Amino acid sequence: MWRDITDYVSNCLSCQQVKAEHLRSGGELQRLPIREGKWERISMDFVVGLPRTSRGLDSIWVIVAKLTKSAHFISVHTSYSAERLACIYIQEVVRLHGVHVSIISYRGPQFTFIFWKTFQDELGTRVDLSTVFHPHTDGQSERTIQVLEDMLRACVMDLGGQWD
Repeated sequence: MWRDITDYVSNCLSCQQVKAEHLRSGGELQRLPIREGKWERISMDFVVGLPRTSRGLDSIWVIVAKLTKSAHFISVHTSYSAERLACIYIQEVVRLHGVHVSIISYRGPQFTFIFWKTFQDELGTRVDLSTVFHPHTDGQSERTIQVLEDMLRACVMDLGGQWD
């Protein structure tokens, strides 16, 4: 009998119109930001702890476009100053893609340094630093780094220890 009543109520138009709503409303729709250009929003991070190469480099600077997910992998040394990284940034990224609207970056000493902040202010770029000990804040760079590390392992095995 329960099944008969349930079937009848679920198929009865007047029962459906009179029945009270027990679910909360979905709320207002929220507009997502529209990304204007391919390289306007980027994220960046470093892969450190790599074996030193013949050129003395021991880390990779990973810069990823948020929209296209294309990336630049730049071999650097962990001791590079913020000024040197800024020059590399202009030569390798801004030269090809123009000035960015915003950057998501980890809280490394290279990016918390006052020079880097002033440099980005002059370019008109907003810098958002990720939360300390929460690498998932910049998940896109972290995922790109995982893929890069897998590729580096394969190259090191095939090329006898040279990764650059």
